[in-house]
Amino acid sequence: MQSLPLEKAFTLIEPGPVVLVTTNNGQQDNVMTITWTMVLDFSATFAITTGPWNYSYTALQTSRECVIAIPTVDMIDTVIGVGICSGQDTDKFHQFDLTPQRGKHVRAPLIKECLANIECRVVDIIERHGILVLEGLAAYFDDTRPEKRMLHAVGDGTFITDGGKIDRKEMMRSKLPDGV
Repeated sequence: MQSLPLEKAFTLIEPGPVVLVTTNNGQQDNVMTITWTMVLDFSATFAITTGPWNYSYTALQTSRECVIAIPTVDMIDTVIGVGICSGQDTDKFHQFDLTPQRGKHVRAPLIKECLANIECRVVDIIERHGILVLEGLAAYFDDTRPEKRMLHAVGDGTFITDGGKIDRKEMMRSKLPDGV
């Protein structure tokens, strides 16, 4: 085995899919790209990492709600575009032809073009690490969408896409919650 610089170690442990997180600050909708996501348990509790460097962070702190929207491979240029501009001076929904849709529980919009959307409430903010813990309130999935492969950021400007699925549900049944 060859040595790898420690500052590149994070590229080896890739978390969940790249997501778009929407917010509403009481006056406008915004969307940001988040490449660090995590499922915390089977009860629809999630974590994302962000902080004051993102314009949406203030809206997350004050409104304590958001939507996690899950884009697909065909949206990669939109995902990157959303991530490299600021909602402070750009209407990202207009700029990237994203369609906001109202959910049932939060003011932040769902994104019609995404494969899935999860309405969330912010239940904890761990400021030292920029981790926001989110409680899922409702989830939506567009099974009519032809593209279902998600994006995963390596962290160095490259992405991995989903491939085939390997089913070992029966082997793991004793460890899975009912209904999964």
